[in-house]
Amino acid sequence: MWLSVRVPTTPADRVARLLDDHPLIDGHNDLPWEARVQAAYDLDVLDLSAPVATTCTDLPRLRAGGVGGQFWSVFVPGTMDDATAVAATLEQVAFVRALTGRYAAHLTLARTADDVRAAHAAGRIASLMGAEGGQSIGCSLDSLRLLAELGVGYLTLTHNQHVPWADAATEPPRLGGLSVFGREVVRECNRLGVLVDLSHVSPGTMRDALATTEAPVIFSHSSALAQTAHVRNVPDDVLGQLRVNGGVCMVTFVPEFVNDTVRQWTDAAAEDAAAVGIDRLDYEAFAAYLKERTRHDPKPDATLADVVRHVEHVREVAGLDHVGLGGDFDGTDTYPVGLGDVSTYPALLTALAERGWSDDELAALAGGNVLRVMRDGEATAARLQREREPSRATLADLDG
Repeated sequence: MWLSVRVPTTPADRVARLLDDHPLIDGHNDLPWEARVQAAYDLDVLDLSAPVATTCTDLPRLRAGGVGGQFWSVFVPGTMDDATAVAATLEQVAFVRALTGRYAAHLTLARTADDVRAAHAAGRIASLMGAEGGQSIGCSLDSLRLLAELGVGYLTLTHNQHVPWADAATEPPRLGGLSVFGREVVRECNRLGVLVDLSHVSPGTMRDALATTEAPVIFSHSSALAQTAHVRNVPDDVLGQLRVNGGVCMVTFVPEFVNDTVRQWTDAAAEDAAAVGIDRLDYEAFAAYLKERTRHDPKPDATLADVVRHVEHVREVAGLDHVGLGGDFDGTDTYPVGLGDVSTYPALLTALAERGWSDDELAALAGGNVLRVMRDGEATAARLQREREPSRATLADLDG
């Protein structure tokens, strides 16, 4: 008797099978902050088991999107003082733990590459964490160590504002990159197995971090500066360094970062906001301003094709092994047409398949590259923990 075996016949069929076999790992999702804003972290109020109209993320759409691993951003704004920022970061971590407990049939906490693989094999979505912004550690390596113990897998060195030891991309340069203490933060991240995330940081900070780190870095949600001239994007010389460092740039879907017309509209809105006393770097205030502005001045659209363009540029400059996806869902006000929520990753992968990407290439982009980076970071941490004790340096010790 002959057994019939279903062979994928279309790019969409290929992608569906691919995501059954390989976990798609997204680098950045801001649902925890949205849960704080919308529901004070109450999952009875924000029930994610059914479609949610006020977020880009819920369990049905994560399943529809083939998501196998999600880095939840345990984000707090850079406008908070150190003590408030550390406390709010811990609240975000607690929410992710509550989230995975509430929906344990679908989500499971993960810290390592093996954890992600095990979750995918069990049919659950690996829930990882990334702390977005150096304000989350309050200039304390002890705080960094505590976050690592709680399961935080990466540290974004800044958010929109400088921290005392690192320059952000969105303010005028102050240090020129990392301070001496900033380099110590990078080294301690390496020892802990916390990936260094260079999204949001200035080009000087990117280059200093790459010169300091012993482990691969990530950009959890950034796109290519050569394609869209936004200060949050990554210059080609830095993308090229990923070939040597081994890191990965996880291309984001934020319209301002992938389409110059949208960027120009937002820059104009920022100038008008400044005229009435609203700083574009004030995350909450500027988001509220944009929401009101769009009532009379609709924001232009980016498209899925814009994201494809950035993905292929990063692949060309950094190499296939150094590109991934970091949608930034629930972290901005609009998304490209065709990529409106977490259910839409297959549409992007299908578009790439139609452009000639092989299954192996799509698997690398979807999650294989970041899994390799995680494994390399874990191996570096194991070695460094044998070689040196935890750093006891302080900001005052190193930066005066």
